[in-house]
Amino acid sequence: MKLFNLFIVLLLGLFMLVSCGKPTTPVYIEPIGDGGYTIVSRFVTSGYAQDIVKKDNYVYIAQGEGGLMIIDVANPAQPEGVSTTTDGVRGYSSNIAMKDSVIYLGAGSFGVTVLNVSNPNIPIVTAANTSMKPAKNLHVLGDYLFTAISEQGVKIAKISYPTQPDPRGGMSTSGYAHGIATTIDSNYLMVACGEMGLSIFNISDFDNGFGDYPLTGWGDTPGYAEDVTILDSESLAFMACGTAGLQIVDFSDSTNVHVVGGYDGLGYAKSLIYSNQKIFLTAEKGGLQIIDVSDATNPDLIGLVVTEYALGIDADENFIYVADEIEGLVTVSIPH
Repeated sequence: MKLFNLFIVLLLGLFMLVSCGKPTTPVYIEPIGDGGYTIVSRFVTSGYAQDIVKKDNYVYIAQGEGGLMIIDVANPAQPEGVSTTTDGVRGYSSNIAMKDSVIYLGAGSFGVTVLNVSNPNIPIVTAANTSMKPAKNLHVLGDYLFTAISEQGVKIAKISYPTQPDPRGGMSTSGYAHGIATTIDSNYLMVACGEMGLSIFNISDFDNGFGDYPLTGWGDTPGYAEDVTILDSESLAFMACGTAGLQIVDFSDSTNVHVVGGYDGLGYAKSLIYSNQKIFLTAEKGGLQIIDVSDATNPDLIGLVVTEYALGIDADENFIYVADEIEGLVTVSIPH
């Protein structure tokens, strides 16, 4: 009987924990990891973390209806919330980019919201509901903001005054434009186009954002192309392709853009970054996957860090920062 009563007490306690509202303070979790990649902290955000960018000692998180959250990660093992901004932030903030001390939030049919974060404690909305919609992803190149606007392609805005984007021209894409990357020489724009794979546009004749940008290459990929990052020196594009995981595309010959390798791991591949012959890839229900791509034809999973619903990602020399819709900010150490 005593054991039964103890079971009931434990069950009630668990129920109370589950039924409580979303906590906004750090929760200590025993570090776990694989391949030497170790979770050093989890910080439960006030909203549902979608995308992330890190600069200096702060991470900036687009968190759906929760707007923008800024977290101090000067001590990655003990992140501290700095501010949350929802007033003036319309729609569901699902992606993020940054120039100087200005944040851009993409919010689908509500376009792009712009915030001045020069004072991280008091971010100020300077523009909202811009004409660049539906905003699916963002990419900053110098004084220009590229916004992937789904079936409408890519829209360009000049941001020489970063707080006030000035919409210019753009380009149409086959498929639904999502992730965007540019080559180091700024001559080519790479677009992950959903079911249509990778599209490559010549933007060398930029003309202040009003130029004519021809499609110079196209390559089909398995799955649904969500994100892209490139390795210029090898003419390789690494793509997060949903249920098809990581796909690696050779674009050295624009008339023969083709897949040379891939790794189809757990979950739905969403976002990725390249560092030191490795791809750090997030996957919904598949956690953080670290893939060795030193041999592009034979990528190899060397680390897997389990999280609930990994979406956005950024990194510095020592840590990987994951925006997880359920867990919030997950900080992972990089082995050296």
